[in-house]
Amino acid sequence: MSIDFYWRLPSHGCHGSLRDTAYDRGDWSPVSDRNVAPGLDRHGEDDGFRYIDHLGAIARAAESVGFIGGLIPSFPNTDDPWVISPLLARETKAFRFMIAFQPGFLNPVHAARMSASLQRATGGRTVFNIITGGGGPSQLWWGDGFSHDDRYGRTTEFLDVFKGVWGGEGFSYDGRFYQVRDGGLSPLLAREEIPEIWFSGSSDAALQSAAKHADYYLSWLEPFDQLTEKFARVKERTAALGGEQKCAVRVDLVARPTEEEAWAEVRAGFESLSPERRQQARGGPTDSVGAARQQALKPSEATRYDQLIVASNLWGGFSLLRGGPALGIVGSYAQCAARLDELIARGTDAFILAGTPHLEEAYRVGEEVLPLLGRNAGALLQAAE
Repeated sequence: MSIDFYWRLPSHGCHGSLRDTAYDRGDWSPVSDRNVAPGLDRHGEDDGFRYIDHLGAIARAAESVGFIGGLIPSFPNTDDPWVISPLLARETKAFRFMIAFQPGFLNPVHAARMSASLQRATGGRTVFNIITGGGGPSQLWWGDGFSHDDRYGRTTEFLDVFKGVWGGEGFSYDGRFYQVRDGGLSPLLAREEIPEIWFSGSSDAALQSAAKHADYYLSWLEPFDQLTEKFARVKERTAALGGEQKCAVRVDLVARPTEEEAWAEVRAGFESLSPERRQQARGGPTDSVGAARQQALKPSEATRYDQLIVASNLWGGFSLLRGGPALGIVGSYAQCAARLDELIARGTDAFILAGTPHLEEAYRVGEEVLPLLGRNAGALLQAAE
């Protein structure tokens, strides 16, 4: 079985290491002599190396070491993935671009035309990470006040229409959120392949929508037994609809030649945290079931990095060091590969991996960890049965 690996592209700046709080890999911080994109030339002036150039370097690095594509996140503090993707497509050969977006903010007919045009321009390299939003103040930033279950109902209708108009002319739809009469793409665009859809969400409403429309159900890493149970629920719901669901995991890695070196990096990052960052990382109100599951993984008052060790090679403090999921994998190259192998044995069909800084860690993970996959597969598959 072939396992697809994607790398995360930091569309919001990047830290130079887990110990750094400044986004010195991007123009989110003031220009200084330690910055990359932009940095300073020999005269102390802006060197003209833009952040899109840095993202291009990350994409090329990831492609060169075996990653099939890259996730481009979408948050209030990021550049827009729809804009970044075609720019980076010109920097790579076959690298796929996973555009993260919330369907409620686009008209599905217009989104279908945009997507088909992008497929045509890039040779079919578009992939979608459909997100429905975590509620609370961050959702209102977008001007979206719909309730949790309504957002997922809207997402389902969006994808109904998106796929329907792609089938050609004469498509009509009468839903709660969208109405279409005799819609459809032109024959030239309709012949393009519909982008692969990766779907996120942990609630019952999310799983119902994913079962109907997703090619891959995507989850943040959770304790392995908990994740296995979630994947089983997704696959059961999809089977009830007559389909078959693939599952994927989004996870950060700290991989080093030895386990001691990996934990030393984590410890240094944890001990560099300011009190303000600790408070900020506790997060605000949300109706996201997935976010709540992540928050439950870490003690809110941890004073030592090892208090956040959830299981062997699993650390629950990543969200303290940067935004995103709490749980990640820490260990030697061989240990990190073994944990990924175990996830594969438990039903994971694809991964979105990440590390800080994204450029150097793309090379490290691609060259040192991915080639070790499969060495433990036989024993792990037998143990999972």
